[in-house]
Amino acid sequence: MAALCRLRQCHPTGVVISHLHTSSRVSAKQHYKMLVLGGGTGGIAMSARMKRIVGADNVAVVEPAEMHYYQPIWTLVGAGAKTVASSGRSTASVVPSGVKWVKSKVQEINPETNTVRTEDGNEISYEYLIVALGLQLHYEKIKGLPEGFEHPKIGSNYSLQTVEKTWKALQDFKEGNAIFTFPNTPVKCAGAPQKIMYLSDAYLRKTGKREKAKVIYNTSLPVLFGIKKYAETLWDIVKTRDLQVNLRHNLIEVRADKQEAVFENLDKPGETTVFEYEMLHVTPPMGPHSVVKSSPLADEAGWLDVNKDTLQHNKYPNVFGIGDCTSLPTAKTGAAVAAQSAILNRTIKKVMKKEKPDKKYDGYTSCPLVTSYNTVVLAEFDYNGQPLETFPINQAKERRLMYFMKADVMPHLYWHGLLRGFWGGPGPYRKLLHLGMK
Repeated sequence: MAALCRLRQCHPTGVVISHLHTSSRVSAKQHYKMLVLGGGTGGIAMSARMKRIVGADNVAVVEPAEMHYYQPIWTLVGAGAKTVASSGRSTASVVPSGVKWVKSKVQEINPETNTVRTEDGNEISYEYLIVALGLQLHYEKIKGLPEGFEHPKIGSNYSLQTVEKTWKALQDFKEGNAIFTFPNTPVKCAGAPQKIMYLSDAYLRKTGKREKAKVIYNTSLPVLFGIKKYAETLWDIVKTRDLQVNLRHNLIEVRADKQEAVFENLDKPGETTVFEYEMLHVTPPMGPHSVVKSSPLADEAGWLDVNKDTLQHNKYPNVFGIGDCTSLPTAKTGAAVAAQSAILNRTIKKVMKKEKPDKKYDGYTSCPLVTSYNTVVLAEFDYNGQPLETFPINQAKERRLMYFMKADVMPHLYWHGLLRGFWGGPGPYRKLLHLGMK
């Protein structure tokens, strides 16, 4: 129950036991040249990069969690193809050696005084600030959750406490509706809500249960996927595999004791439909981190207000942002963070020299759309929704090679490249593979 209670205000992206870096709840040193908020993907990657620029003693990262998780693999955990244990490492092992780990939550950011207050009452001042706090999950905005997760047949790949419940619900499926949802908010990894649908369909076929199952994808969006090139492939898969897609359907209530899910028709506000389910996968509503939202750093919607080209804050020039917490108008993914880290590294170097940033982030993001236990459609695109593909082949096709990359190559690249500040996205390789044409 305690674990489910934590879902009421879930923590940000890449939630984060030893080597030479220092760690304590009360910091002797209260000022840092470079202060990083958040020990998720963006925070650790930038800590590693900043260590090389200003030295480890001048960098601190604020992160309360003892563990850091590679969340993109949770899609495969929910389908039984990977384990939760394989997705996590201790925060102590990923914070760069020598960098100060402040093991506390951020409570308040005051950019006017260049200070941050932590939950344990400490005040830390900074010369430069990188905000990488991720976003927050809001299961509690759906009536009946998170307490509904105490019942069987319901799971969610978006949290540590519920991802294994997805696999249990899939294994226990007998007959009826298998329902997958997409909320009426921005989300991280917008492809994940339908990836688990394709994997569940494949599992039910493999175990001989598919004929007794009706697989339903209820999404609040008016489209299946936002990029036309890949959406066409996905619609073909939906039709071929007899999957039912209901657009503009938003989950508003779960009656777990009755195995019922209530959806509102967003095109006809107030009109609701009750679906019975044998399995339900919930993608929760998401929103900006409460600390960012309540600070002067937020835009009107509560996201960190940064320049979309340079990732520098639009009002405070010594503040920068990366990842899911930002206002950047691109899909919130780990691949986006990788590309952003290289640009932000360059931006900060220039700002420190009192020079104008000269590299622009093009909005690159990627979504490996897992369509079965051995195929992936690798979607890559930019701010304009135009494909920005790494390989000189049509990536809108389902490919086994791309599944291998998703399941085995990308995790290795994450732990040993991105988190160590050595992987800044596939941009240079794209140019090479396309003979300089992209």
